[in-house]
Amino acid sequence: MEQPNSEYINQLAGDNQEFKLKVISILKRELPEEIEWYQNTIGSNNYVHAAESVHKLKHKISILGLEKSYYIAEEFEENLKKQSTKLQSEFESILKVMQDFVDTL
Repeated sequence: MEQPNSEYINQLAGDNQEFKLKVISILKRELPEEIEWYQNTIGSNNYVHAAESVHKLKHKISILGLEKSYYIAEEFEENLKKQSTKLQSEFESILKVMQDFVDTL
């Protein structure tokens, strides 16, 4: 599985350390909230809202440089819209890797 990185954040921030820290702070605050929202919606079989939460999480996936994972999330989002949980375990593995990485920032 590909590993998250902070290359995009570094590129975005350039030499502005304050901006970089702000982006990281937002990630640390929002990612657990968005993961919890996803878990609540998928746990209650609310696939429409689960698809919305996956859509929102795709932004974090791309910020963390997970290109292949982005496409998995995109396909999983479409599956949820069709009431299918195909790719759920792969997506949840991505979330775990992301959370572990963000916790180290």
